Amino acid sequence: MTASGNGPTLVLAVIVGVLVATGVTLLLERNITRILLGVILFSNGVNVLILLSGPAEEAPLAGTTPADQMSDPLPQAMILTAIVITLGLSAFLLAVAYRSWLLTSHDEVRDDPEDRQIVGLADRDAPPPGDPGGEGPGDDAEQVDRSPNAPDPSHPVGAEPSDPRHVAEEQTARPRRAAGDDPPDDGGTVGPGGRR
Repeated sequence: MTASGNGPTLVLAVIVGVLVATGVTLLLERNITRILLGVILFSNGVNVLILLSGPAEEAPLAGTTPADQMSDPLPQAMILTAIVITLGLSAFLLAVAYRSWLLTSHDEVRDDPEDRQIVGLADRDAPPPGDPGGEGPGDDAEQVDRSPNAPDPSHPVGAEPSDPRHVAEEQTARPRRAAGDDPPDDGGTVGPGGRR
């Protein structure tokens, strides 16, 4: 305790630092059991930190302690709430670890296939190591070269420029009319004399 006997000590501050640092280190692991231990240690460190925010006085019970000697009950209430939340999260992580152990006989978190694809696409689209400015294969540093994987703006998405089916579809999509041809009569227009 400090000289007055009411403040936090250096020992409690060191305990908070060790608990939080160890908890964060364990949270970054890939093993669900270690993640669970990291959550527990981190939450206990935060609980001690919250406890340090209030003065260390007598118990805050009405009628047993004078009002000027009571400790602040708010940090203690917050710690009780945090304990309940940590208990629920720990139960959830235990259930996830147990289910993972039943399905795969280990509780290690594996990479998501979509994450691997995104990393592969980012590596493929990165500029080559010999091109520090990212200009691409051109010599002009001011010119922005189009990526080799970017779609060609002169062709619609999904159509290859040399695809003969695409060219045939464009040519047969709208039949051409001669200059003197009238549009076909659908029967709904009124002819000369008001007759259909």
